[in-house]
Amino acid sequence: MTVHSFRTVGGLARCSAFMLALSATGCAGFKDAYPAAAEAQQRQAAEENANTRAGTSIDTQPTYLKLVEQMQQEGLWFASLAHIDALEQRWGTSPDSTRARAEALRHAGQAAQSETAYRRLLGTPLEAAGYRGLGLLAGARGDYPEAVRMLKQAQLRNPTDALLLNDLGYASLRAGLIADARLPLMQALQLKPDNLQAQANLAMYLEATQQREQAAALMDANKIPATTRTAIRDAAQQLVASTAPSAASIPTTDAAFSGDGSTPLMLKASRSTIRPQAGSSSRGSP
Repeated sequence: MTVHSFRTVGGLARCSAFMLALSATGCAGFKDAYPAAAEAQQRQAAEENANTRAGTSIDTQPTYLKLVEQMQQEGLWFASLAHIDALEQRWGTSPDSTRARAEALRHAGQAAQSETAYRRLLGTPLEAAGYRGLGLLAGARGDYPEAVRMLKQAQLRNPTDALLLNDLGYASLRAGLIADARLPLMQALQLKPDNLQAQANLAMYLEATQQREQAAALMDANKIPATTRTAIRDAAQQLVASTAPSAASIPTTDAAFSGDGSTPLMLKASRSTIRPQAGSSSRGSP
């Protein structure tokens, strides 16, 4: 990424996902006390439910790994760490359990331990996940050039992962490599057109490269809320201001969307705006 894939306690993953939260405004107060308590109760119930599931029908390593994955999808990162310990005590360490541990540690804010786990994935069949995790950690500490380097390594090994491409595009924007962000952001949106992060990141790129009509068309097609549009434009302005010395290398015409250098690609509405589905949601970055 989290504006992917970057869903962490901070940094690039959170940055990649920040557009999803931009429409939420205001400050927490006493009126939020009961909703917060309700959320805590729901999380506790989810953990108890996960622990109950863990105690039944866990006969194989793949079954336990699937349970851990479900817990992590529910945001139970700390609980998943305990179950990863139990899994590895029973079946030993594997690339899959190492990846699960690295992800949990990253979301739990344990950056050093997470990096160690991600590096253990290098040279394994899950090497792409290792490089991606290292890229997310680099972004979390504000080292976007290193994030780009790591994410490119991940992309070489997993070139069709839309969330990874979105992360790479966003990291490129933050590293000041605005022209380089175009390709992965376009790929991310076309591979996963319903993804809100990909929509927001590409809109920010268009705003940053003075392609405001294209940006407006993209946001109109995907029904992006007005508050989020304002945040995208503000972020684009800050981006341009922070990368002013390289502005000459930024494409500023619709030719940036040409597949063959002559005919611009047409922006299309995402599938979610064509066929709305109740209860559907888009995945945000790891």
